[in-house]
Parts: sequence; structure tokens; C-alpha cells
Amino acid sequence: MSTTVDVPYRLEFTVEVPGTLEQVWQAIATAKGMSAWFLPTELEEREGGSLHFSMGPELGSDGEVVRWDPPHRIVYQEDWAALMGKDPDALSPLTSEFVVEATSGGTCVVRVTSSGFGRGDDWEQEWWDTLGPGWMPFFDNLRVYLAHFAGQEATRFEASASRTGDADALWSTMRTELGIGDEGTTVTARGTTGTVERLGERQALVRLTQPVPGILDVYVWAGDDGASIVGLRASLFSADAADYVQREEPGWRAWLQGITVPA
Repeated sequence: MSTTVDVPYRLEFTVEVPGTLEQVWQAIATAKGMSAWFLPTELEEREGGSLHFSMGPELGSDGEVVRWDPPHRIVYQEDWAALMGKDPDALSPLTSEFVVEATSGGTCVVRVTSSGFGRGDDWEQEWWDTLGPGWMPFFDNLRVYLAHFAGQEATRFEASASRTGDADALWSTMRTELGIGDEGTTVTARGTTGTVERLGERQALVRLTQPVPGILDVYVWAGDDGASIVGLRASLFSADAADYVQREEPGWRAWLQGITVPA
């Protein structure tokens, strides 16, 4: 099999977010900031620094910062082949660049580019086809973080369960039980209150206000074997957030385990 690495892949998009250059830089280029709206992150904040995104138990992505120009530009690389269980030496690294520019209206524009080279295998194109839809919703989290929680450190909480049934039907059940309506509507469920900030395909973003403020993602991921993953992940911002997670986590996990498609 040829090992020539010459098939280009590229993803580009631009988002406008509230905040100053310094606030946006803190959010996109520090471990504390990225952990608050993206994934739990370890980051050495310098050129040549190491990078790690935690995606779950024993699952993560390692990388390196290859350009560091605060507060305007950060570029880092990851082994996207290794994420898929492939030989990382067979492909070029995944290179992601964030460029921040301030506007006159008190916001910043963030230009995001991810690129890499492969061999043209089917799995590569499938991986890139899912990169944008899986990554871009996080930037709504970034907007909410900068608008309401800029500079604050998050207490993270995540829970999921594998459930049998059609993914759309499971999502309908979750929306009904949580009272998730249209964007801008109020959610009151399981002792929490918040506002729907984004409603996507089997996914919702809720800005929590009570009993602890934060950002809550609710989702259903369709599986290939007749089972789907139902889950939620939250970034919470208050002094008592850790106590809330310890107290309420078992209940949320039990609730996810009980999600079923109505007969």
C-alpha cells in the first residue's frame, strides 16, 4: 500500500464572540479557558508546549503548540491518525490555527482553520466530514462563556449512558422530560433552571442559572449497532459547584439510565 501523504483536507470557519482581546485569548489559549467551554485541557502556554484534550476515560488527544503569538494567534498540532487507531507516521499532523481580531463593537472575530494531509483512505474523509459538525457547536459554548462567565474556572461534570432505540425517538423523550423548548425559552427540570441558547440536531445548549450557574450540553449520539449514547456535560461556575456535582451526579446518571423510547 502506498504511504504517500498528499491528499489535502481543510476546515475553515469564522465566529464573532463578545469580549476583549485579552478575554478571548484567555478563553482559547489557556488550559483554564479551554476547559471551561471545550474539553478538559492541559496546555503549556508557550511555543513548543505540550497539549492534551481529554475526551473520556483513557481517551484523549495529545499535541504540541507550534506557534504562540498572544493575544492574536495560536497554532497547535495533534496526531489525528492515532485518534483513529492508525499509524501516526503515515499521515501529517492535524494543524489547528486560531486567529483573533478585535472589532470596533466590543467583540472579537475568531478565525479557525484546521488542515492536514492524508492518503485518501475512506476513513479519512469520513473523519473530516464529522469534524466540523462535531466541533463547531462548541463555539456557541464559547459565546456563552465569554458573555456570562469570562475568566472564570469551571467545575466539569459529564455523564452518559448507552440506550437501545432510535436516536431521534430518544432525543424526543429527553426533550420532553427536560422541558427543552425552542431557543430562548426557559427550562425547569430536575431542580435546575436555565435558558435554551442553541437547539441543534439531537443536541441542545442550556445556560443554567439555578441552583448553580453554568453551561449545559444535552445530546444523543446515534450508534451503528441499534444503540445510542444519551448524555450531558456541564461547566459550572460557582464556589459550591463541586458540592452540587458530588450531590447530584448519581441522580443525573440514574435519570440517563432510565431514558427509554415509549412503547
